Amino acid sequence: MNENNPVTMKDIARELGVSVATVSRALKDSPRISEVQRERIKAYAREHNFTPNILAESLRRSKVSTPRIIGVILPQITHYYFSSILSGIAEEARKNDYHIMVAQSLEQYEREKSICESFMNHRVCGVIVSQAKDTVDYDHFKKLIDAQIQLVFYDRICTGLNTSRVVVDDYMGAFKAVSHLLETGCKRVAYYGATRGLEIMKNRYNGYRDAILKHGMKEEDCIVVPCETRADAEAMTPEILSREDRPDAFFAVNDDTAIGILYTAKRMGLRVPEDISICGYTNSISAVACDPMLTTVEQRGQQVGEEAVKVLLDHVEGRVPADKVEKRIVRTRLVVRGTTRRVKNEE
Repeated sequence: MNENNPVTMKDIARELGVSVATVSRALKDSPRISEVQRERIKAYAREHNFTPNILAESLRRSKVSTPRIIGVILPQITHYYFSSILSGIAEEARKNDYHIMVAQSLEQYEREKSICESFMNHRVCGVIVSQAKDTVDYDHFKKLIDAQIQLVFYDRICTGLNTSRVVVDDYMGAFKAVSHLLETGCKRVAYYGATRGLEIMKNRYNGYRDAILKHGMKEEDCIVVPCETRADAEAMTPEILSREDRPDAFFAVNDDTAIGILYTAKRMGLRVPEDISICGYTNSISAVACDPMLTTVEQRGQQVGEEAVKVLLDHVEGRVPADKVEKRIVRTRLVVRGTTRRVKNEE
């Protein structure tokens, strides 16, 4: 037995001359095993750094009960918003004595399909997922449903399936952010992001557009730049800011893109927020690591994760019928910092 072949309950049973069942009961403090025997087995387990196989144990129990393992699919674990959602999922699952299996799709449809197959093979009780950007159909999600595995979407939902989901109010988050820019004296607000594709992007664009219209402007006053990354923002913004009719404010669909605009504006000798106002979306760690600190829309990822687990377990544990669709919305919050001007009556 070494690091590559860790000790198992079978090993402990063989070395101590007892059954595997006795080892299992002793490690769980079962009163059916004498105190002396329990301590003997625990001491051996500690000495040999025994770690119970949670998945195997759950699968053994699943023969007579529902497995207590939740599959989680993230587009990218390194993305601040998704990692905060994962934190909420993990904590809520722990509170309810469930374990999680986590995988990232890396925004790849084929990888997402493979993860779903793996989760089915591991007999998870449910899957919490945010759809990959390049997912082209949803047969892999239908297979989960057909296998009676509960499915809950978060953030990016699959519009082709009527399933439970937890989302943030992307439309209102964008609407309030752009309204703030206009109410602080900005006249021309540019939108950096997609207008089609994922539902969240459509909602953010619609919030931007409707704020423009509500403040007395026309749809042709919208300045739309198809940009969702910092690198693209740094490449595209110089041309935008060199225009004679350049925008005096920017609303970006994520913080990284907003920060790309910020640093480009500063390199070009523009003052933020005196000359250019900028608002992002997420409220990531990066938002307070730039100068000036970024005004942004907070998505409350931790709460999204917690709500997703609550919805899933309501189905799994029978509090809500399996075929009833639950839709929950987590409210966003505009966090005003140094990249936007203050409302006049606040100055």
